[in-house]
Amino acid sequence: MKAATELIRVRLDAGQDVFVLRRLGRAAAELAGLEPQDQVRVATALSEVGREVYGRGALAVIALGEDELLITVTHGERSGLAGSEGVRLAGRLVDRVELGDGRVTLAKRLRPRPRRGPISDLRDRLTRLSPVSALEELRDQNRELADSLDDVLRLNAELQETNTGVLAMYNQLSAELEETNRGVVALYAELDEKSSQLREANEARNRFWATISHELRTPLNSVIGLVGLLTGPGGDPLTEEQAHQVELIGNSTRTLLALVSELLDMAKAESGRLDPHPTTVSLTDVAEHLHVTMRPTRVRGGVELSHHVAPEAAVLHVDEGMLVTILRNLLSNALKFTDSGEVRLEARVDDDRNEIVITVTDTGIGIPPEHLRRVFEDFYQVPGSFQVGARGTGLGLPYARRLAEALGGTLELASTPGEGTTAALRLPHHGGPPEMERVLVADDDEVFRAAARRMLHGFAVHVDEAADGAAALEAMAAEPPDVVLVDLLMPRVDGHALLLRMAEDDRLSRIPVVVVTVQPQHAPEGKAVLSKQGLRRDQLIQAIRQARGGGA
Repeated sequence: MKAATELIRVRLDAGQDVFVLRRLGRAAAELAGLEPQDQVRVATALSEVGREVYGRGALAVIALGEDELLITVTHGERSGLAGSEGVRLAGRLVDRVELGDGRVTLAKRLRPRPRRGPISDLRDRLTRLSPVSALEELRDQNRELADSLDDVLRLNAELQETNTGVLAMYNQLSAELEETNRGVVALYAELDEKSSQLREANEARNRFWATISHELRTPLNSVIGLVGLLTGPGGDPLTEEQAHQVELIGNSTRTLLALVSELLDMAKAESGRLDPHPTTVSLTDVAEHLHVTMRPTRVRGGVELSHHVAPEAAVLHVDEGMLVTILRNLLSNALKFTDSGEVRLEARVDDDRNEIVITVTDTGIGIPPEHLRRVFEDFYQVPGSFQVGARGTGLGLPYARRLAEALGGTLELASTPGEGTTAALRLPHHGGPPEMERVLVADDDEVFRAAARRMLHGFAVHVDEAADGAAALEAMAAEPPDVVLVDLLMPRVDGHALLLRMAEDDRLSRIPVVVVTVQPQHAPEGKAVLSKQGLRRDQLIQAIRQARGGGA
């Protein structure tokens, strides 16, 4: 790096020399290409340092480097210069201040500018500056202050204009926000009104189904009974045509009764009133019973109904009524759409997934791939499926899937058109009675509570629910659970507060806890923690077992 080129020297023997140094420093800064404000900064810094050292043989050297203006002031012995007010102020005005033994160096960085001309010309211009009196220097400083004041006034005017614009924008945004708030309030009012209307509609629907149950089922059963009297033993003899007509009446009435029953079942499922009551069930006996009762429903010959239950799947813990309803529906569909061949029910244990798999396989007409998913939609029927004389309501499979989910399982179909269909019902395999008497799920998410209830089906006899921490404390006080699942983010009393309240109560502190949350990283230490994302039944049950084994 090239050394700085000296421009001029100034001796600081008296106070008058400080004024000279100030003027020469500003002139040098101007010749070096600094902006007016930086020129004033350099001059003021030199004035402050000069006042600290003049009169002690001090000498100031102004030099020009490649990228900075350097002023080196040498002085006699002086203690405490590093902490002097003048040096501190100079450090705020220039880019660098270096203190040495009897030396102070000030540096101001230069911006890249066009060539400034020969150094000799710069020296001549500085040399021609005549010494000035204190009065003249004061006049120059007053001019600088006046210029600075003009700049401040101009900046204040610009700032005032900016503030006016900001204020106008703020007022506009406030008006828009107020209008938006009014819209949100109106939307909430409309939502409240819609919610009220939905509640009223739901109550009206429930009343409607209750009326249907009483007003339709009773006369339909009466008609079926009268048909039985007309066609059964002891009645007056009927002609062949009369018997045929009466049988048609009976078949139509039974079909209508089945339709009403399915509609009522679907209404019950949609209202969330499917509460399983598991008991120990012999799947072998269920299969035998269905084999006997379903055989007379085959209206065409050449269809064989068979079943096979593996010994390890012979006993399961499930709601028997729901299981029978699902299997009867699957067998009925298979028999409806099978002209010849076989309808077979099989049950086995999937050890890898700890599930019992019950399949109903037929050799019927099958389901095209584009309709395979839609058959689980309410009232949906595969086009062209009536060619074998089987007509349904389109509610059986959707209801069967809802029952399977209520039992904590799944129901899926696989089919090949022209070859047949396989319905696979998967249910949790507990291998015995429930392990837990009571589990409490404390979570404000109703969807997760329903999912947890399904996952705990068969594992716990009772699954209680609480929408927040306060409700959970009331539930635990009324009936202490064997374990409690706690969500951290809940209204009123959140999960953290709930755990703290439990820890302060001797009785509640002994209840094992599993934290199930979307933010497992924020869970307290010392508790079993699970993430809601992708939570599986086996993970939940394993965490509960570990919490029970490890205590609270």
